[in-house]
Amino acid sequence: MFVTARPQFKPTTEQLPDDLFAAINELKRELNAIVLAHYYQDPDIQDIADYLGDSLGLSQQAAATNAEVIVFAGVHFMAETAKILNPDKLVLLPDLNAGCSLADSCPPDKFAAFKATHPDHIVISYINCSAEIKAMSDIICTSSNAVKIVNQIPKDTPIIFAPDRNLGRYVSEQTGRELVLWQGSCIVHETFSEKRIVQLKIEHPEAEVIAHPECEPPVLRNANYIGSTTALLNYSLKSDRETFIVATEPGIIHQMQKAAPHKHFIPAPATNNCACNECPHMRLNTLEKLYLAMKNKTPAIELPEHIRISALRPIQRMLELSV
Repeated sequence: MFVTARPQFKPTTEQLPDDLFAAINELKRELNAIVLAHYYQDPDIQDIADYLGDSLGLSQQAAATNAEVIVFAGVHFMAETAKILNPDKLVLLPDLNAGCSLADSCPPDKFAAFKATHPDHIVISYINCSAEIKAMSDIICTSSNAVKIVNQIPKDTPIIFAPDRNLGRYVSEQTGRELVLWQGSCIVHETFSEKRIVQLKIEHPEAEVIAHPECEPPVLRNANYIGSTTALLNYSLKSDRETFIVATEPGIIHQMQKAAPHKHFIPAPATNNCACNECPHMRLNTLEKLYLAMKNKTPAIELPEHIRISALRPIQRMLELSV
């Protein structure tokens, strides 16, 4: 698998404050900073965030913010998206090595060659991709709006969908459109075990399975509801069911449990006994690293301007089509 090289986080000997929450809130005021966090972050980071959401909500928030500094508690492509939308603002990522297996599965040189073999196709790329892939795309989408966006494309227009094959397959089924799929995947969502989910359903017959469309088809076939991270959260809160088997990164369960403490949320198990249902990249960010990034104003996201401008157009197109 292709992996983008990024600087390694270096341990610090700096003295950390006793109350990191208070120190971070003070730095927010001093820097006119906003902390954007994904649902897959550690609970402490979720609790300190000014805005918490999935990729679509985070993109919309990044586009609308008046803050001078954006601290992105997520992974590299998310912080890149914020920088693409805010070239004159300082965009910080607590750990630059917080990458994404899905984004890394679509190397720009190989995708350019793949795209060249389908010259009459437009490219719709899932936001979980690098700035270079965005720059080669016509429209960006998220799991929240992918079906809506594809449905707005004329039916006689052929489409390449990248980089996630599972989301692409799901969108194809929902829209009835034939899509040319790049064969990328997410290491978290491809490791859920259908066998163990079925076992959980037998143990908890009252439970509903809710799943992210990045999951493999056998898992989706067992799902009572399929949706983006935000959609899964909203569904679990509105449903009259009390127990849910959650087939996505378990960071979201923190918000589910906060909003519905009387309900029971079971993380879907992986194919073995490891914590493979936790994203190792998302978990590189910590409250300590977030504080140090704000205090030292580094590590910052920088992009070549020609890449940024080319990547901006398909993101803007997504935001227009998502209204």
